Amino acid sequence: MKLVQLNRHLLKTSLLTAVVLAVLGTLLYLFFDSVWITILLFSVLGALFVFLLYRASMRQFILMQLHKVYDSPLFDNEPLLKKESNDLDFESFLVNVRKFAEGKRREIEQLNDRDDFRREFMGDVSHELKTPLFSAQSYVLTVLDGSMDDPELEQKYLIRTKKSLDRLTSVVNDLDTLAKLETGLKLDQKAFNIVQCIKDVTDMLEYSAEKKNISLNLGEPYDYPIMVKADKEKIEQVITNLIQNSINYGTIGGHTTLWIRSHTDYRIRIEVEDDGVGIEKEDQARLFERFYRVDKSRSRDHGGSGLGLAIVKHILEAHDQEIFIESTPGSGSTFSFTLNRAD
Repeated sequence: MKLVQLNRHLLKTSLLTAVVLAVLGTLLYLFFDSVWITILLFSVLGALFVFLLYRASMRQFILMQLHKVYDSPLFDNEPLLKKESNDLDFESFLVNVRKFAEGKRREIEQLNDRDDFRREFMGDVSHELKTPLFSAQSYVLTVLDGSMDDPELEQKYLIRTKKSLDRLTSVVNDLDTLAKLETGLKLDQKAFNIVQCIKDVTDMLEYSAEKKNISLNLGEPYDYPIMVKADKEKIEQVITNLIQNSINYGTIGGHTTLWIRSHTDYRIRIEVEDDGVGIEKEDQARLFERFYRVDKSRSRDHGGSGLGLAIVKHILEAHDQEIFIESTPGSGSTFSFTLNRAD
């Protein structure tokens, strides 16, 4: 269809050119009354006229096609390819098409990355759910088989079954929490005393710390209230996850200390500092990815879901807050996050 349109356009241009050249030749002959001068001037002026006419004609034809491209429904949602009629030109069109193509290329790359992430995430979820499930199943089947006459051994297997089920429950709960966070977290932000909040969490996790002989304490007495504005329940979960993480990866007989420091005139910074094994620099950037673990073997031992830090990041981002990490391998780590002061 485009070829037919172009042929028609060229035919019209050719007829117009023939008419104009005939008129021009006649006028030149009548004016100079010389065949050779007429031929010479006719050739020069005719060539110039043909060039200019065809140039203008082709430009008009290209602009007509550009109008059709710009007005195409395919580009209704593409502001780069929506121009006013008087702004149309071939150069800007090419520039916009290149930008459009580059944008689409990036979108395709992002979709491919998301697809790779989805497959990796599904594989991780499958592994995290199967491991405790199969362990519990094997222990239960062994007990039901009746092959164990030793009550102590049977009790040991039942305890292991409970641990596997607890881990399975933890993974499911964390996945449910993460799904809710990603679909949109509704925050109930109110003023509360962050000092008391930290003390409540440390009291709750004191038993877990004692099992590893880890000292869990505040860096200062903080006998005065420090008021912040946030969703208290969600911030308690953040503090819980960070402290639990420091206990899980802490060294036996070590320390986990919490500090409340001034960050800006409007924000404070909560720090969770430990003297554990530390984290390598290349691992720090990926710590907040779902299911990412620095030491998978130790993670299997303490039964973490690998979602704790991802949940922390989502909660703090929902509060428009920041989280930081400072760590030196062999010397420990410090996770910190900010909170707005209450007015």
